[in-house]
Amino acid sequence: MITVTERAAEAEPDEGLRLLPRADGRFELMLGTELSGDQVVEYEGAKVLLVGIEYFKLFEAKTVDCQDTVDGAVLFVR
Repeated sequence: MITVTERAAEAEPDEGLRLLPRADGRFELMLGTELSGDQVVEYEGAKVLLVGIEYFKLFEAKTVDCQDTVDGAVLFVR
């Protein structure tokens, strides 16, 4: 199970944040809609995190959180 904190869950009801791989082996978040086979984390009925089935095991039992920095709020996975 992936957990998303309340602050990190702020998104449009029909869109969510999709985890996508980058060329450097890291992941980034982009707004997207649910695709067939996605693991979807919802908060109060809104889709907030979309994880393609091919990446779900990498993020299983992780928590997405938000932290304030001098540059603004940053999402991270722990």
